[in-house]
Amino acid sequence: MSHHLDSELARQDPRLDISDVYLFRGATGTVFVMNVDPLSGRHGFHPEGMYEFKVDLDGDAVEDITFRFTFDAVEAADDTDAPAGHDHPQRWSLRVLRGPEATDRDAAGAELLRGVTDAVSVSADGGIRAWAGPAGDAFWIEGTVVTAVSTALAEGTSPDLAGFDPDRAENLFQGTDVGAIVLEVADDVLAADTIGFWGVSVLATDAGGWRQINRCATPLINTLFVLEDAERGIDFNATRPTEDRVLYGPSIMRDTAAALAAMGSTVDASAHAERVRDLLLPDVLRYEIGTEASFTPERRNGRTFACCTPEAMFEIVLGTRLPLGLTASSAAVPRAEFPYVPLPTAPRES
Repeated sequence: MSHHLDSELARQDPRLDISDVYLFRGATGTVFVMNVDPLSGRHGFHPEGMYEFKVDLDGDAVEDITFRFTFDAVEAADDTDAPAGHDHPQRWSLRVLRGPEATDRDAAGAELLRGVTDAVSVSADGGIRAWAGPAGDAFWIEGTVVTAVSTALAEGTSPDLAGFDPDRAENLFQGTDVGAIVLEVADDVLAADTIGFWGVSVLATDAGGWRQINRCATPLINTLFVLEDAERGIDFNATRPTEDRVLYGPSIMRDTAAALAAMGSTVDASAHAERVRDLLLPDVLRYEIGTEASFTPERRNGRTFACCTPEAMFEIVLGTRLPLGLTASSAAVPRAEFPYVPLPTAPRES
């Protein structure tokens, strides 16, 4: 899996579980996608949570812009703006926070858009458009292969694929849905050549303030590596990208080097492990504005629905190609036009 059900808190409420993020060029600007609620897509969005699109403009892994979505708990089924047939329509609001406010969860920011799930909303000047609702899951992966790789990294062994038959490969998430939030931003709004992006979900606490539940940027990083450390009180999903190299760099290097040694790799294990650490941390998805997005071992520049990110991550980490036996055809097919995410695969309630 990518980040599907990757933490205890996320499993407690799938509405806050970020399974994947995507970043690519759209028809009018840069497209940011955050998928939540994996394997279902029908629970809606948490009315006491915030879904934040963090954007770094200067490469320091600190957000300079936050695009924040919040959702109303009240169904809008009787409202004329609500699309007919949606299971549980919700109103949403999109706000933008810049500079110091971008890191402040108590800051109000400025409202950019309002809308209702499963309907497109566009700003008056056309520079921003957004959509949220159920969608097919465009991610694909083969369970046997990812288990073999994650086990090898956890135990310092070579991936055991003796029982894997590529001709019988199956996508773990075929036919499943997610809840998607899609944001397309014109170039002049971002005003940068290269950006970094990560998605965050947070939840209001009973004591006041906010608790970060999930964060997501690089696919599979929290699946391939065990980044939580209960003894030290470290929760990957609760931390920030600026902390990554210190908190998780040593374990990523250790696990990578051990697996390479067990595989009998001819590469310098220590040097390769350092390169893996530097490629993956801080956990921020980088993208050059206006270019074709691509997530491969050779070029990590955003991420599209068509990128075979599991194979790319396996090769980045282990230095060898491990085919899944799958193609994008095993996943839901993206739409050609905004909001780009695939149509839901499950029938809607009548």
